[in-house]
Amino acid sequence: MPSRAATKSSANSEGTRFPMRSGRELILATKSFASDSSARSWAHVTSTAFLLVGALAGTLWNFHWIGRVLCSLLAGLLHLRFFVIYHDQQHQAILPHSRLAEAVMRIFGIFILSPSSVWKSSHNHHHKHNSKLRGSHIGSYPIMTRKQYLEAPKAVRFKYLFSRHPLTMLFGYVFVFQYGMCLYPSLTKPREHYDGLVAFVLHVLLGVTITWFCGWAALLLTLILPHFIASAIGSYLFYAQHNFPAVSFRDNSCWTYDNAALESSSYLKTGPIMAWFTANIGYHHVHHLNARIPFYRLPEVVAAIPELQSPKTTSLHPWDILQCLRLKFWDSEAKRMVGRHNCRATRTPAEQHPGAKSAPGPAEI
Repeated sequence: MPSRAATKSSANSEGTRFPMRSGRELILATKSFASDSSARSWAHVTSTAFLLVGALAGTLWNFHWIGRVLCSLLAGLLHLRFFVIYHDQQHQAILPHSRLAEAVMRIFGIFILSPSSVWKSSHNHHHKHNSKLRGSHIGSYPIMTRKQYLEAPKAVRFKYLFSRHPLTMLFGYVFVFQYGMCLYPSLTKPREHYDGLVAFVLHVLLGVTITWFCGWAALLLTLILPHFIASAIGSYLFYAQHNFPAVSFRDNSCWTYDNAALESSSYLKTGPIMAWFTANIGYHHVHHLNARIPFYRLPEVVAAIPELQSPKTTSLHPWDILQCLRLKFWDSEAKRMVGRHNCRATRTPAEQHPGAKSAPGPAEI
């Protein structure tokens, strides 16, 4: 089969045609961007930290309640931005040789309920197995084929649908972070992920302390609401980055790293304000191609490399969000994600009547 580089071409700004790069060649083309400026990285870290502390202080300041609520909402968005910066540092994309940065980010990981040991273990696995039909569930939302779902026991179906349910993402503060990133890892692998239990216990103690000294309103505005906002948005962003209408999933034998980045990772379109609050995480196809590129250089990479300028996209428009949330299973025959209504509508007679005999159909994964 001809390679993508041999069958496709693109043009530079002067209109000159050249073969489309793929595989190792394309990944190497991004290598020159995989270096950070320590001054620039620290400027992003310190400015975001300063704004976050100011917003949290505003939730405690004794002035009009509307101002306190606005500070709480701002703090939630700044939690989100700092989380993506934390994510970059854990990838060693920014400040890779700074012990101070490592210490600061480990503390932030505890604070945001995403301790470093759990995050690195699950997220590194995710990058190595993104879009595989087997093994990609660690550090990501699980994916089942239509056939697997129809043949699964009810308990497995319930767990699968629950993990992908919009309310699970909305309450990501509880289900994704408190349980998924803290309690579950620390209980299943206590020696490896003891920091998960530390994060959960300290979070509870912080809540008790805020309530004791500042009251219930402060607990809501200073701790719960900012975490709730950041966790809900973050849970959905992580979902939409790999669960969108044009996504592709592959059997493990057909999987390649560059295809997983370009065919199974979205470019999430946002306006400039949300691009700032999400620290350019919308350029997720570029991030998966080379996770060592600092978040502030991702737009620069897209502008320089034509192969990255026609990605599969989604957005934060309500219709696009609804389209993403409807996706539940991978249809191995249609080669696309489908919703529950498609699953019911396309059942074969044998699936509708398990006891009935029928001729074998096409093989599914």
